[in-house]
Amino acid sequence: MTKRLDLILYGATGFTGRQAAAYFAKHGGSGLRWGIAGRREDALKGLAAECGATEWIVADAHDNEAIRAMVARTQMVVSTAGPFSQYSDPVVAACVEHGAHYLDITGETPWVRSLIDRFHEAAVSKGLRILPLCGFDSVPSDLGVWNCVGEIRRRYGSGTAGVTSSFRVKGGLNGGTVASALAMAESGQGRALRDPILLNPPEARNDALRRQCRDDLSVHFDPTRQRWLLPFIMAAINTRVVRRSAALFAQAGNPYGETFQYQEYGESQGRLGAYLQGSAMMMFDRALGKKWGRSMIRRLAPKPGTGPSLATREAGFVRQHFIAEAETGEVLSMRLKCSGDPGNRVTVLCLCEAALTMLTCDQLPAVAGLLTPATGLGEAYFKRLQQAGFSTEITPLSESKEMTP
Repeated sequence: MTKRLDLILYGATGFTGRQAAAYFAKHGGSGLRWGIAGRREDALKGLAAECGATEWIVADAHDNEAIRAMVARTQMVVSTAGPFSQYSDPVVAACVEHGAHYLDITGETPWVRSLIDRFHEAAVSKGLRILPLCGFDSVPSDLGVWNCVGEIRRRYGSGTAGVTSSFRVKGGLNGGTVASALAMAESGQGRALRDPILLNPPEARNDALRRQCRDDLSVHFDPTRQRWLLPFIMAAINTRVVRRSAALFAQAGNPYGETFQYQEYGESQGRLGAYLQGSAMMMFDRALGKKWGRSMIRRLAPKPGTGPSLATREAGFVRQHFIAEAETGEVLSMRLKCSGDPGNRVTVLCLCEAALTMLTCDQLPAVAGLLTPATGLGEAYFKRLQQAGFSTEITPLSESKEMTP
């Protein structure tokens, strides 16, 4: 059956969905055939008139027939409907059944693990790209590490021993993000959330590697950056994605390095600030783990469908500093910058550019399955992100001892 639409944006009338619809309307091009979908007919009609979508489709996540009918009309579904384990799971199943690609902005790693277990092999056999985690978590980290590894290979002909990255961010909080965090906390999968190699393929999952990749939750001074480092709230998502990328590349015969390691941190100029921020993050994490804490978060945090003002979204930023060490001893610094609130403007940019990369690029990696941004989209995606607002600055920090006269 010929599919009438290039993509359908599912969850389009939510807070992030409306931003994504505006992005496709502005940057999708006149030839893009796209639709919007969700639960509320009146909201869909109004949004379709605003953004010029080709079609609007009523499809409730609890109506499997409606979901299947929606997916059968398109080459790709782009979902902003979270919590994704609740509202997007049947969409992924329908995509695999009907031969459509899938992208979303989830950070729900236990759910992603379940997608890998249930759908990876079927997606491979059908040549489908299933790409969760295409927002702020985890595109900057995944593509940033991928680029550092490539730079080390090009400059020094070496594998990469390890990469660390540190974040400074400014932005607001979406109700949908809070709802997804609460859903993860209530899923009873705390052990999975703490597994540093949760998303690795089976042959790259063992206790020795798990111990080697244990999360670094310390507060400490980094002399290379001249900054204090602290636990970062998204690290438990981003590190798992980077490690899956490394494992998938190794499976394909293109390893990052023989004993590649990755850790991720928040960043502070002062010791006091680092300890205060680190303590606040740990308190929030512990509150998520308690029933009373989740009740308090529900009362105080933004509700689903709401989020920061336009001024807050535009005033935000992402600053990420990567330090990468070659197996031969050289060290590179890469600074990645993007304007806008991480959870909104940057997330929408990452998601929509991923979809447009898949639709317009004829030189994507020849891969299929449950993929990561780096393994599924690679260089073409990174170039689009740079054109859309990402900037990178790479500086060699030291050469190998063997090269020093």
